[in-house]
This record gives sequence, structure tokens and C-alpha cells, in this order.
Amino acid sequence: MAYVISDACLSCGSCADSCPVSAISQGDTQYVIDADTCIECGSCAGTCPVSAIAAE
Repeated sequence: MAYVISDACLSCGSCADSCPVSAISQGDTQYVIDADTCIECGSCAGTCPVSAIAAE
């Protein structure tokens, strides 16, 4: 299952910088993960300072 970013996202960008396949981009109000590109490695979840990222 791909990872998803919850509403707790602060839009700091740390997750996007950690994604090895560039599946994370800035959305309208917060960062979003492209489920088709996500390889489910979990690097983004480990870098989120507010634990806003989890497996779907």
C-alpha cells in the first residue's frame, strides 16, 4: 500500500527531499504522495517531524 500524508502536514518539505523516486510534491494545501509512483519504502514517514505520513 502506498503511503499517504494526513492533514497534520506542516508543508515543511522534508518528506519530498527524502523520497528516492520523487513521488511527493506540494499540493494546494499540503504535500501529497503520488500512489502510482510510491515504492512503499517508508523513507518519507521516517523524516516527517509531526508523523503525518502512514501506510494507507
